[in-house]
Amino acid sequence: MGNVFGRKSPPPRVTERDRVILQLKQQRDKLKQYQKRIALQQEKERLLAKQLLKDGRKEKALLLLKKKRYQDQLLDKTEIQTSNLERLIQDIEVLEIDMKVIEVLKVGNDCLKSMHQSMPIEDVERILDETQEAIEYQRQIDEMLAGSLTQDDEDSVLAELESIIQANDVVLPEVPTEPVPEVPEAAKTETERREAKRKADREMLAA
Repeated sequence: MGNVFGRKSPPPRVTERDRVILQLKQQRDKLKQYQKRIALQQEKERLLAKQLLKDGRKEKALLLLKKKRYQDQLLDKTEIQTSNLERLIQDIEVLEIDMKVIEVLKVGNDCLKSMHQSMPIEDVERILDETQEAIEYQRQIDEMLAGSLTQDDEDSVLAELESIIQANDVVLPEVPTEPVPEVPEAAKTETERREAKRKADREMLAA
């Protein structure tokens, strides 16, 4: 068990591109270090040239300034080289990102093609047609249930109902023909009075 949890994952494989980028970055860093070293040296020699002028050693000070001028030209060249290296590194890294994006797009396209092959266009059209037919059928049922039957449809439904009743000896209750007796006015008044009293009692309890 200890070996399983203590097992180390294999180190990532170093590609040729990784080695090239590493070499470019190392060369860029060397140029930057060189620029810093020359800049520090120039500052020291400039101070030395000022001291030489104070001491009256003009020729020696002039020689140091000529050397500084030559070093300025070297710094300009190294600055251009550093910029070129950084641009090259960026171009390689951006290209690598573009290649990864293209690979992902290729995988996505292959996946889409596989999905399309698994469901041909004919099957899609058939499913859509069946779905439309089912929707149309449901719409017809809804219209029928909503009361849009013709008189012939109503007669057919009643005839089918009658045949079901006769086949199963179903006896439907007769519809009363006598009018429903009205509630006397006095009874209605008494009922309303009781309801008002109960409502007043509930309001008192709630207060």
